[in-house]
Amino acid sequence: MKTIIPPQLFTAASAQGTALRQIAQRTISTASRRQLENKVAEKQKLFQEDNGIPVHLKGGIGDAFLYRATMILTVGGTAYTIYQLAVASLPKKQD
Repeated sequence: MKTIIPPQLFTAASAQGTALRQIAQRTISTASRRQLENKVAEKQKLFQEDNGIPVHLKGGIGDAFLYRATMILTVGGTAYTIYQLAVASLPKKQD
């Protein structure tokens, strides 16, 4: 025996699901959210400026630090790899 569910129950369940989803997305804080200003135009102007600085360093001191740290780790890792290959390729002395 089949039970037939009236369509009104589907819409009521859907409305309840939507309401629960909206409540779950709300923040619990009573303070108003801080609105962020759009800085895309400023960033575009900064990065499109022709001032001789490479694009990977135009972000400021943070970019310069990340670039230098990456170079140091790359050169250090390469040197350590070459050292380990040299150690592994030379036979140990027999006593």
